[in-house]
Formats: sequence, C-alpha cells, structure tokens
Amino acid sequence: MNILIGTVLIWIAAFFAVRHLRRTAPAVMPRLWQQSLQTFLFMLPRVPAGLLGAGFLAALLPAALVDRWFGADAGVTGILLATLFGAVTPGGPFVAFAIGASAIKAGAGAGALVAYVSSWSVVCLLRTISYEVPLMGASFTRIRLLVSLPVPVLLGLAAHVIWRSVL
Repeated sequence: MNILIGTVLIWIAAFFAVRHLRRTAPAVMPRLWQQSLQTFLFMLPRVPAGLLGAGFLAALLPAALVDRWFGADAGVTGILLATLFGAVTPGGPFVAFAIGASAIKAGAGAGALVAYVSSWSVVCLLRTISYEVPLMGASFTRIRLLVSLPVPVLLGLAAHVIWRSVL
C-alpha cells in the first residue's frame, strides 16, 4: 500500500510539473521530454533485473541465518554487521535496495536494515575510493569518514529502539 501511495504522489507531482512548465516555459518542453525518454530507456532494463535479483536473493538467503545475525534480536551486533555490509556493497540503488528487500523477506530487523541502507548511502567504500579520494582528496575524505562512520550505527540503534517501542 505504501508503494502505491508513493507512486500516486510521484505521478501527481509529475503531472503538475509538466502542466506548470507547459505554461511557463514551453520552449524547454521538447528537451525535457527527450531527457525523460533517455532516462526511461536507461532505467528500463535495470528495474526488472533489480526486482528479479531481489526475488532470487530472498529465496537464497537462509532465513535462520539472517534472523540470527540481522534480526530484531541481533541488537548491536546486527547493526554493526549491517553497517559493514552496507559500506562494502558495490553498485547503485538497484543492488543495495534489492539486498535490503531480500533481507526484509528473510527476517532482518529494522535496526539492521536502517544501518545497512544508511551505510550504503553515506559511507560506500567503492564510491569513496573511486570518486571521492581522487576528486576531493584524501584529507577531506578522512574527515568526512570520521564524521560519517558513526551515523549508520546511530541511525540503526535509533530504528531498533523505535521499532521495539512501537511493536
């Protein structure tokens, strides 16, 4: 149901954006339609691959292992492990969120999932090594990592506590 609500909201926002641009900047509309089509064609083969990957990964993940190490009762250990796995997960959102969706289906807890996604978003060592160090420099990267590394753990702990208090 949440996905349906999000989808409807995105369609409504897109509709109003197109309507507004048609009135205020009609000259840019052909270029925007072209860019939209290019993005759509770029994403088209990736979405089914990500969804299939998530489905197969969910079937392959041993639920007992996921529950033991990343379940609601895994506590700080699960959050720390999920933070580590998030930091070393390569690829874009279709990889990371497919793994997260599979972990949900296999019984991972909210704290571990929040830590995983946050770590992948904030720390991601592949992006750090490939882009940040060469473009921003090692000094900046060290400072950012020092400040950023605790964030996924703290968010995972907060999610764990909130999830426990709600359920």
